[in-house]
Amino acid sequence: MDLLVPATSNITANALTTTMINIIQTTSITGPHFAHRIMSFNNETVADKLPPEMLHLVGAHWYQFPPLYFLWHKILGLVMIFLGLIGWAGNGVVVYIFLVTPNLKTPSNLLVINLAFSDFLMMTIMSPPMVINCWFETWALGPLMCDIYALIGSLCGGASIWTMTAIAYDRYNVIVKGMSGTPLTMTRAAIQVIIIWLHGLLWAILPLIGWNRYVPEGNMTSCGTDYVSDEWLGKSYILVYSVFVYYTPLFSIIFSYYHIVSAVAAHEKAMRDQAKKMNVASLRSGEQSSISAEAKLAKVALTTISLWFLAWTPYLVTNYMGIFNKQYITPLCTIWASLFAKTNACYNPIVYAFSHPKYRAGLKAKLPCLVFGDTDEQKPAKKQANDATSTQTSDGKA
Repeated sequence: MDLLVPATSNITANALTTTMINIIQTTSITGPHFAHRIMSFNNETVADKLPPEMLHLVGAHWYQFPPLYFLWHKILGLVMIFLGLIGWAGNGVVVYIFLVTPNLKTPSNLLVINLAFSDFLMMTIMSPPMVINCWFETWALGPLMCDIYALIGSLCGGASIWTMTAIAYDRYNVIVKGMSGTPLTMTRAAIQVIIIWLHGLLWAILPLIGWNRYVPEGNMTSCGTDYVSDEWLGKSYILVYSVFVYYTPLFSIIFSYYHIVSAVAAHEKAMRDQAKKMNVASLRSGEQSSISAEAKLAKVALTTISLWFLAWTPYLVTNYMGIFNKQYITPLCTIWASLFAKTNACYNPIVYAFSHPKYRAGLKAKLPCLVFGDTDEQKPAKKQANDATSTQTSDGKA
C-alpha cells in the first residue's frame, strides 16, 4: 500500500506539469490577454459581479456573455466624467443667461430654459452613478437607485423631445401663421411646460407599476427598460412608448419645419423678384429683418432637434433589436448606444454658444470669456465704423 503513494504523487506531479506547459504554450501563441481570460474569466458571466439583490433583474440573455474587459469600464467612466462636466456647466450657463438677461425673458425662451433644465437634471443625476459603477465594473448601487436612474433618463429624454416639439411649433406659429397665429404668452408657455413634464412622468412611472420594468443593461453599469424580455407585455411598452415619445414628436417637427422652410423660401423669392423689378439690391426693412431673425432662430432650433434624434436613434434601434433580434445584442453594443444618447445633453449649450444671436450677446455681457468671435450686436457697429473710416479716407484723398 505504501508503494502506491509515490506512484500517485508522480502521476499528480506529471499532470500539473503538463497543465502548466499547455498554459505557457497557449500564452506564447495567443498572447497574455487571451491567457488572462482563460485563467480569470473561465465560466464567469457579465452579471457575476452584481450584488445578490440585483440578480433577479438580469435577463437570461446576458448570462451568455463573459465580463467586459476592465479597460472598457475605465474608458466609459472617463467619458462620463467629461460629458457630465459639459452637461452641468453648459446647461447651467444656458439657464443662468436666459434668466438674467432682460431681452431673453420671453415666452418662447421659457421653452428653451426648460430644455436646458431637462438636460442639466439628466446629467446631474445620471452621470455620477454611472462613474461610480464603472469604477466597480458593475451596478453597485442597488435596485432602488436603478429605478431612479432609469426613471430620470426616461423622464428627461421625453421632456426634452416634447419641449423641442413645442419650440418647433412656436417657430411655425410665428413664421408661417404670422399675425393670424395665436401669440405665445408666459401663461401658455408655462402650461405647456407643465404638460410636458406630466406626460414624461406618466411614461417614466409605468415600468414601476408593472408595464415593463427597469433593469441593468448589458454592460451592468447603467439601467433602463427591459428590452430583452421574452414577454410581450414588456415588449409592448417599448413599442407604444416609441410611438408617443419618438415618432409622434418626430412627425410633428417634420410638419412644422416643412411649412417653415416653404414659407421662408417663398418670402425670399418674393423679395428677390420685387427687388429685381425695382432695380435695387435689396428690399430689406425692419420687418424683413425681423423675419430673417426668426428664421435664424428656427435654424438653431432645427439643429438642436436634429442632434436629439441623432443621439437617441441608436438607443431606439438597440431597443428594437432587443425585441425582434436580440441575438445580435451584446453588452458592448449597449454601452455605446446608452452613451450616445447621453451626449445629447451636451449638444444644446454648444449650439447656442455659436448660433443663438441674443444668447451670445447675453453671454458676452455676463461671461465674456466663453464667447467665441463677435456677436451679432458687434457686427453692425464694426460695419458702421469701417464705413465711416472709408468715408473719411475718401474725403482726405479728395
